[in-house]
Amino acid sequence: MTGAREVVVHTGKDELARSTAARLAGRLADAQAARGTASVVLTGGRNGNGLLAALADSPEARARLDWSRLDVWWGDERFLPEGHPDRNHTQAREALLDAVPLDPARVHVMPPSDSRYAGDAEAAAEAYATELAAAAGADPTVRVPAFDVLLLGVGPDTHVASLFPEHPALRETERTVVGVHGAPKPPPTRLSLTLPAIRAAEEVWLLAAGADKADAVALALAADPGPLQAPAAAAYGRSRTLWLLDQAAAAGPPATGA
Repeated sequence: MTGAREVVVHTGKDELARSTAARLAGRLADAQAARGTASVVLTGGRNGNGLLAALADSPEARARLDWSRLDVWWGDERFLPEGHPDRNHTQAREALLDAVPLDPARVHVMPPSDSRYAGDAEAAAEAYATELAAAAGADPTVRVPAFDVLLLGVGPDTHVASLFPEHPALRETERTVVGVHGAPKPPPTRLSLTLPAIRAAEEVWLLAAGADKADAVALALAADPGPLQAPAAAAYGRSRTLWLLDQAAAAGPPATGA
């Protein structure tokens, strides 16, 4: 594993969302100050959307960023029609994206099922992988950008993105994006970054709140549960891996205070 792993515990899910929103704005603002641009990979679910809503509710945090110089990507997506309420993109727009002045060309949406890739999740995944490679630069050996922050929600079964325990997608070592079929939670067909793409990020932040996540967090933070049994354990960044929890989710593992 590369990158130091840190665990930060907050009192509750609301504090987790507010604190992480401020932390994210600060980290991306620092990247923009250093390079002129920044990039973030969003996650869906209650914690990912809660973070975006907290950012939307914080004028101070929003003001730290030049939104026109931010690249927005997704770690996974439900392969559903454009605008479907269950799509991560739809939920992110409602929570934050429609309220900030993003450059549309820098919002990199995973293809919906009613696009030209209708019925073909693998072709849609390949198209997103091509977009990632184009953004990574001229070096053909670099297949994804060095994301500043890649956000992941941790599921009660330890899944991250749409990489579920024991699922074949966890074994992928070459492709950066895959079509996921037969997911154990609906919808069964999804698109997801693979572990090699996730590990290309400078920082990976894993979010978990609620007692229903405690066992998953404890398992993933155990010595070596194995990526097939606990995908969250296999998700880490090149320079930093940050676990952001509330007290209920942190009930099992040792952790540091916020």
